[in-house]
Amino acid sequence: MKQIISENKSYIRAIIKKITGSYNEDLEQDVYIKTWRNLDKYNPEGGKFKQWICAVTVNVCKDYFKSRLYKQQASQISDEEVVDAEISAPKQEEVLSSKERQKIILKAVDALPRKLRQVVILFEFEELSYEQIAKKLGLPVGTVRSRLFNARKELSEKLKFLKGDTI
Repeated sequence: MKQIISENKSYIRAIIKKITGSYNEDLEQDVYIKTWRNLDKYNPEGGKFKQWICAVTVNVCKDYFKSRLYKQQASQISDEEVVDAEISAPKQEEVLSSKERQKIILKAVDALPRKLRQVVILFEFEELSYEQIAKKLGLPVGTVRSRLFNARKELSEKLKFLKGDTI
């Protein structure tokens, strides 16, 4: 297990930081625990170990976003604050801290319909190609492209105030 940790530590930390917006030691520890518990389920024929541990890391991050702790933290940014941010100064990227922006974006992604959210997570967070997503979800590549386009369009509309666009 020590070898797995030393070989994948920076990779796992980078994934956690990319998905959550900051380094989280607790999530990293959860990844190692789940990796250790499920090591017997890893199938080398199914793909590279790095891909497998990436999937474990992404799943730990997804579980974190579903957790009570995350929901309590995310709910600290109330709907009123989002509306106030929309109405206030046009340079919102200067007003909102990076962490607040991240929470608002993640909340918007979480609010997408399941089939759109699923494609966004696989493409943006797990960095899978259209073809890999299509294979994983059992969909035509065109459907994956369409869902990703629709998800981006919906997110762009919901989050345009973050770019400083007018309402």
